[in-house]
Amino acid sequence: MDQNQTIFELIHKMEQITNNMIIQWNQMFHENLGISHILVLSHLHKNGRSRPSDIAKGLGLTPPTLTHLSEKLIKKGLVVRERNEVDRRALYLKITDDGCDILSSAQEKGLQLRMQLFEKLDREELNQLLNIYSKLNG
Repeated sequence: MDQNQTIFELIHKMEQITNNMIIQWNQMFHENLGISHILVLSHLHKNGRSRPSDIAKGLGLTPPTLTHLSEKLIKKGLVVRERNEVDRRALYLKITDDGCDILSSAQEKGLQLRMQLFEKLDREELNQLLNIYSKLNG
């Protein structure tokens, strides 16, 4: 088998794992929010009140995508819009207490999902996987 075929198989397997995790996530998290919504909440929780453009840049999203995500979060009361008192044109997003609660719940479900995924591996396999990902990211 040539190296190109192996790379394509690896990419395919990685996509299958990701897709499987998304399906499992949607089955266990019943808040009608996707992973991207949770990433926005997480960004706001970590960084505090933020401009939408900064959130989009930090998460690698386009501004229209962030607008779509934030509209749903606002409608659900998980995020609020705030104006800058000095420059009324400047808009910020801020996570609410309900948003923090949903984020906490999502993080718990995410931990359960990772535990289910990685419980199939023994200690040596986990260390090998960690080393491989570290090498690929380095």
